[in-house]
Amino acid sequence: MAALRNRYTVSRPVYSEDSFAEDHEKVYRMHKTMWDHTKQYLTCNSKRAKNAVLSFLPIIGWMRIYRVREWLLGDVVSGISTGLVAIMQGLAFSLLAELPPSYGLYTAFFPMLTYFFLGTSRHISVGSFPVLSLMVGAVVIRLIPDEGVPLVNLTTSGNLTLDQQRVLVASSVTFLMGVFQLAMGLLQVGFIVVYLSDTLVSGFTTAAAVHIVVSQLKFVLGLEVPGINGPLAIIYTLEKVFVQITSTNICDLVMSIVIMLVVFVVKELNDKYKAKLPVPIPIEAIMTVIACGVSYGFNFEDRYRVQVVGKMVSGYESPVAPNMDVLQQSAAEAFPIAIVGFAVAFSVAKVYAIKHDYTIDGNQELIAFGVSNIFGASFRSFAASTALSRTAVQESSGGRTQIAGLISAMMTMIVTVALGFLLEPLPRSVLGALVIVNLKGMLMQFREIPYLWRKDKPECVVWVGTCVGSILLGLDIGLAVGLGVELLTVVFRTQFPRCCVLANIPGTELYRDSKDYLHVFEPRGVKIFRIPSPIFFANIDFFRDKLIQAVGFNPLRVLRKRNKALRKIKKMLKNSDDHITQKSLRDLFCSTTDEGFKMEELDLVPRVDLHSLILDFSAVSFLDISALKGLKTTLKEFIRINVQVYVVSCDPYIMEKLHKCTFFDDEIQTSIFFPTLHDAMLHTLTSKSNDTINALVVRKLPAGLCIIRIKPII
Repeated sequence: MAALRNRYTVSRPVYSEDSFAEDHEKVYRMHKTMWDHTKQYLTCNSKRAKNAVLSFLPIIGWMRIYRVREWLLGDVVSGISTGLVAIMQGLAFSLLAELPPSYGLYTAFFPMLTYFFLGTSRHISVGSFPVLSLMVGAVVIRLIPDEGVPLVNLTTSGNLTLDQQRVLVASSVTFLMGVFQLAMGLLQVGFIVVYLSDTLVSGFTTAAAVHIVVSQLKFVLGLEVPGINGPLAIIYTLEKVFVQITSTNICDLVMSIVIMLVVFVVKELNDKYKAKLPVPIPIEAIMTVIACGVSYGFNFEDRYRVQVVGKMVSGYESPVAPNMDVLQQSAAEAFPIAIVGFAVAFSVAKVYAIKHDYTIDGNQELIAFGVSNIFGASFRSFAASTALSRTAVQESSGGRTQIAGLISAMMTMIVTVALGFLLEPLPRSVLGALVIVNLKGMLMQFREIPYLWRKDKPECVVWVGTCVGSILLGLDIGLAVGLGVELLTVVFRTQFPRCCVLANIPGTELYRDSKDYLHVFEPRGVKIFRIPSPIFFANIDFFRDKLIQAVGFNPLRVLRKRNKALRKIKKMLKNSDDHITQKSLRDLFCSTTDEGFKMEELDLVPRVDLHSLILDFSAVSFLDISALKGLKTTLKEFIRINVQVYVVSCDPYIMEKLHKCTFFDDEIQTSIFFPTLHDAMLHTLTSKSNDTINALVVRKLPAGLCIIRIKPII
């Protein structure tokens, strides 16, 4: 039994756009010019000044509503928990950047100090991110290789060791990355992140995870593998690893396997019982302490030739200026690093902003990260963004504001200033194992491929293209490849939209694709064609071809055939004097059979069974000049063969553009535009009481002359 549904009845005249304008007066607004917007932007008053300060310093907004009794304890607990994770990840991710581990603690401290004041997210944990670390490490290896001559001149900075040179390169790249982010924020181009779809970011981060795993094999296996950069670097690295596989340090391998198993199991338990645990178990910190103690007690460095962290930098060094040679050599790589860093941070921040019901500002986030990276680079930190796992710890352990992030930064400061020496016996294989086990979430994104293939094949192509391109060609080139593939899918979707012929659902004013329903009403001689995308220079020809396919004939061809027939008739009338007869014209337009003369359609004059064509523009959001010209030509071709064309549901701004571009003339008038599809259909049915077709009719006149006229045959 069908459910009882509400019903509605509307009684109104059938409107065209012209008649609607007569009955309903429209308000014509003055649109602001670019100069008007500029003046408004530059106008200053007390309210705008206050909003500008609040926008530039979001800390003022959330500090005014801070609930000390309710939030402070949670922020303190969250800061301590996040600090433990940040210390371990800082040490581990610095290996990805080809830097000494102690500089990872710098990245967990300095950028957070400025983000605390400038950032709009209350939950993200600012610091190192494995993908950015790997991208910075690729630049470091390219400019300061393990073997060979460096590509930049760093002698102006004094006699620097290899590690010091690499630190200077990493900080210079980070400085330029911050400049790019700050410039984009000041120019209000935070929207640029929309061009990095979730699918593209997923494929890119999955490829980065593969790169990270390969880069950490040398630590897990205890091998001496030089850093390799450029296209196919992952293949060459794997080759060098497998060539030395028999030289694997068994102690490093066993420690790494044990660390990965224990951390993996505890992390799974943390996820399973996160509702019952007040704070996630800091398993990375626990295993790090145990590994340090075991390594120191059994002297792993000397007895088993295990590579350890070694001398930790105690305290902080004086600020350093970026190297100009590095800035020139790394500009092409710093820009994608800036984009990826912002995209990841903004995506994570947006998730938690929605969850906790507050807003974040993309442009202010760019400014915050730009300033944070510039400030951090001055003190030798490398690229900072956020990490999903670290942010999850900060939020799940009770963090409400960035006070938790500030406490986390203070913990890394304590380790750097006073406790760093305790980490010197820590095996590097332990850090490599911690890096790999934290990649579980990114590596599991491979499971998206079957889902995307079933649901949206172009999206699957974007994912696979980005992932494969990034794995084989490197992360910077791979990101460009992914963007190219993504833009191609957009072009494909808009250039080749799914046009369709609509039909009426009987008893309603609804119109649906005629192929999708069994019982539909399609009036004879009327065709409704829907265009489901913008019409522009790239798809106007496709639109015309689909329209011709839908109506079943080419109007230009029909027009040419008719003109050719009329020229022949005029020539016969001129040359045959008064001996022309109806029989002779019958011979021209009819075929003779054994049974006599029979009127049939010939190729000379194609038959047209259409008298009205309705174009549904409800999904057309814009028209460019090229498409406008093509549309005008197509409409005139139909009108000239006596097919009445109607355009329905046209956007008002498109109508304004049509008027401005002199689209209308004696043949194409505003009266063919209707506000709804049903209005146009009712108008068509009332104006064409009978289905008609166009035919050529010959009538004999007294003086032996004949005239040809177009007449509807019922």
